[in-house]
Amino acid sequence: MFTIYKREMMSYVKTFLIWVICVAGMGFGCILLYSTMQADMEEMAEGFASMGAFADAFGMSTLSIGTLTGFYATEVGTIHGLGGCMFAAIVSTVMLSKEEDGHTGEFLLSLPVSRGKVIWAKWLAVMSLVILFNVISALVYAGGFGILHEEIPVREFLLFHSFQTILDLEVSAICFAISSFMKRNKLGVGLGMVLVLYAVDMIARVVPDIEKVRCISPFSYANAAELMSGEDIYGAGLAIGIPVLLACVVLAYVTYVRRDIAA
Repeated sequence: MFTIYKREMMSYVKTFLIWVICVAGMGFGCILLYSTMQADMEEMAEGFASMGAFADAFGMSTLSIGTLTGFYATEVGTIHGLGGCMFAAIVSTVMLSKEEDGHTGEFLLSLPVSRGKVIWAKWLAVMSLVILFNVISALVYAGGFGILHEEIPVREFLLFHSFQTILDLEVSAICFAISSFMKRNKLGVGLGMVLVLYAVDMIARVVPDIEKVRCISPFSYANAAELMSGEDIYGAGLAIGIPVLLACVVLAYVTYVRRDIAA
């Protein structure tokens, strides 16, 4: 089981490094860029805050982009939120289907390891990659605050990145379950699902009549602007998200154990 876990971790090293460098690097660059744009941001903050529903959707009505914390929540939080979910989808959508698509399933399942252990090894690899991605990114962003000699709102910062990790794990679990049904790699399905869930959250924030619908999107409880401004945690989204995470992992296990895997 550990051999399979190690193999999966090694096979995603390049993908992991590319996404960490790109996403964390973009966020880090935005933080450093703030120091050269601070005066302009302070002037623009009031205008953005008065943009009604649009400002509410992106958190500009609760946090001022004229401060580094507000700029981080509205800009870097969005980059990291989408980037992290897309990375999670890329890793997990093909984690099970790639064996059949690459015609390596027969070899893998002929090893003296049960199919259940294969699934758990792969899921542990997904979890490890997602958690490492979020930890490294958070450290990089914290470094950006340090370079600018700005104080980090530690509680809010940790809260956002903790919920962002849960969000990425939920997306991973959904894509992992999808992968268990697929005979071919369907990476577009996972990435498309991420964009749809993000759109649902944004639209529900802008349109008051469907505000309650946003609880079905995992982005609802990991909104950087809400968490960084000290607002209450969106419990409805979290109450749905965690059971979905667990149910999808179980579904992936049950489905893959019972499937006939083509050579």
